[in-house]
Amino acid sequence: MKAYPDKALYTADDLTAIIALLRDPRNGCPWDKVQTHQSIRMNFLEEAYEAVDAIDLQDPSLLCEELGDVLMQVVFHTQIEQEAGHFTWQQVCDGVCRKLIERHPHIFGGDTSIKDWDALKNKEKGRLTLEDDLASVPKALPALMRAAKLQKRAARYGIEIPAAAQTVDASVETVAKAADVSTAEQAVGELLFAAVALARQAGVDPEQALQRRNAAFLQTSESD
Repeated sequence: MKAYPDKALYTADDLTAIIALLRDPRNGCPWDKVQTHQSIRMNFLEEAYEAVDAIDLQDPSLLCEELGDVLMQVVFHTQIEQEAGHFTWQQVCDGVCRKLIERHPHIFGGDTSIKDWDALKNKEKGRLTLEDDLASVPKALPALMRAAKLQKRAARYGIEIPAAAQTVDASVETVAKAADVSTAEQAVGELLFAAVALARQAGVDPEQALQRRNAAFLQTSESD
């Protein structure tokens, strides 16, 4: 295969072209051309988490690199779908641009009356019930983050999860007295779900709180 042109500055168009070449059935990379959505699913998650780490480290150079890796994953998955004849990179870009315009009528439409952005999004997605709203929360989210989102959406429909220290204490006691793993697992699930409700009541992001506790634990361990 002919060498790719050397340029002073490569663009998004070059990225899509390079991924297409790597995926070429005859002359592409032996690894890249056989990948599927499923085989690189975790790569997407890992790259996103690495970008978040760069944000937390406040490292612009690292963030620039990691955002490039995330973008590469987007283009890679898009290329797989384009090969299957489902959609193109241009359609992905068109779709997200239209979504941004439609969801910001106060900027692009002169309509400043809309205040409930969640309702606007649900209307756009055709989510008419609590069941619809809860089902749209991604299953691949970290468990604490997903629990917080489920609880927040339920609260919009008037369903509040009990957030009391007594609930947590009761779950702890059940775990301590559990006679088998199954009972203990259920009690731990209740404990964590109640802890998420307590965190939300206090205005705390439970996922971020646990991440910071993890970091504190690492610092303590390293100093010992």
